[in-house]
Amino acid sequence: MSSPVLEDFRVGVRDWCRVHVPVGWRVGQTGVSDAEFVGFQREWFQTLRSGGFAVPHWPREFGGGLTVAEQVVLYQELAAADAPRLVLAFVAVHHAASTLLAAGSEAQRVRHLPAILEGEVWCQGFSEPGAGSDLASLRTVARREGDDFVVSGQKVWASGAQYADWCLLLARTDPVAPKRKGISYLLMDMRSRGIDVRPIRQATGESHFCELFLDEVRIPVSQLVGAENAGWQVAQSTLGAERGLTMLELAERLGNAGLRWLVEECARPGPDGSRPVDDAVIADRLAQFETEIEGLRVLCRDVVQRYEAGRVGAADASVVKLFYSELLQRLTGFGAEVGGLSAQSVLRKPSSGGWESGAWVLDFVGSWEWTIPGGSSEIQRTIIGERGLGLPREPQ
Repeated sequence: MSSPVLEDFRVGVRDWCRVHVPVGWRVGQTGVSDAEFVGFQREWFQTLRSGGFAVPHWPREFGGGLTVAEQVVLYQELAAADAPRLVLAFVAVHHAASTLLAAGSEAQRVRHLPAILEGEVWCQGFSEPGAGSDLASLRTVARREGDDFVVSGQKVWASGAQYADWCLLLARTDPVAPKRKGISYLLMDMRSRGIDVRPIRQATGESHFCELFLDEVRIPVSQLVGAENAGWQVAQSTLGAERGLTMLELAERLGNAGLRWLVEECARPGPDGSRPVDDAVIADRLAQFETEIEGLRVLCRDVVQRYEAGRVGAADASVVKLFYSELLQRLTGFGAEVGGLSAQSVLRKPSSGGWESGAWVLDFVGSWEWTIPGGSSEIQRTIIGERGLGLPREPQ
């Protein structure tokens, strides 16, 4: 995959990171207020944008255009430089953009893609208290009144909704149709009347997720994505991004920062002077993690390349999402185990970091987030079996 042109690109990214990655950001972003977190994230997004690195996976005409090989190099170098993650813009640059590019109208793309580059923040209103993994059972209702849909219902696990300007919303527009046939996909302005956002405090002490309570929220019909009652098909673009394309960056961060910190943890002498890495069983586990991470990297690159070539399989993104989330869980759990009692006392981590921060107990608790949203591990295995391997569908 290496070439003189690609190596020149790597050198350029590495030099850029040396100048632009904020020094000491991990300490500065630990224990900060919401306002400090948002301000830092907005500034970092614009810094990346100025270098041409904020949306590398977008089409060139919208500010992206990097090849898959260049994206791999970019994420390798960002991880190696321990750069902050785009936490605040994550849903916007991945989920919202992939949906608009795949199924949005020209007016919707022109309206929102440039706005995302200017800092427009998005959240996702899919899951409900009774419709998580079985998303098609959602009960939020949107009834048509003239040029508007009037929406009422409840959403949960909406990441970053307390900061969002817009929301990707699924609602039932035909209550008598089969459950996957009567859903529409709407773009909801979070400043609309009738929206109540309530952050959910998590076990880690953060409030990353929110509940949304919608009471007669009016959404113009012009903000319908795709055809009315065809939102389930549109949602697959969003879920495909969540399960597939976003993993390219996450795999590099897990392999660079996550594995590096785990090796450092295992090489640190304990009170008696012994090092965990000198134990043959632990050394074998580290080698296993390194092998699995390299496999994840190869999977991610392959999926992105086939996605760009129009040859991605129906279950490919689910394979990547399942592999990443369970590997993340095993790696962070192992870090908490070998870290011993001292690992239990680290109870804060940087707000702009990833799921692997070296705060092993918090990382492990947070890793369970990945085996549930975007389709639980059980749902991913069902998709792989039915759509990837052609096995018979489970009985209803």
